[in-house]
Amino acid sequence: MNAELQYQIEQFLYEKSALCDAKAWDDYLALFTEDCEFHLPQWDSEHEYTQDPRKGLSLIYYANRTGLEDRVFRLRTGKAASAVPLPRTVHFISNVRISPQADGALSVKANWKTSYYRHSTSEDFYGYATYTLVPHQQSWRIARKHVVLLNDTINSVLDFYHL
Repeated sequence: MNAELQYQIEQFLYEKSALCDAKAWDDYLALFTEDCEFHLPQWDSEHEYTQDPRKGLSLIYYANRTGLEDRVFRLRTGKAASAVPLPRTVHFISNVRISPQADGALSVKANWKTSYYRHSTSEDFYGYATYTLVPHQQSWRIARKHVVLLNDTINSVLDFYHL
């Protein structure tokens, strides 16, 4: 693997995480293509999760960026009672693996953990994610984000900013 590409992709994922932690929603949303898919499947059993969001249940599914934009709108206007107040978050990314695709896109897999604090309680979500990144100017955009949440016993709110 090209060390420079590895570095660039890791920096891209770190920046995405930092933007989310800073609640810099416009810059965060700009990292996604208009037609991006964002999927957090539900576990069907201990070792099998929903593969097709159109045929099975998902914890979060947006068929395009409009779903994320709508969620950000509700956060900004305070119309998402489940997110008032918004938690303080810090995202950790590790074990980034890159597979170039024939069309110039990249398939990127990474482990992640998000620690958050809300209502005097600290908790964590963790798992792994697979991204499809497409070239955009001198960087990349997310065309697909598929997240697997390993600790899916959810004691409070789960939203896109936890992932």
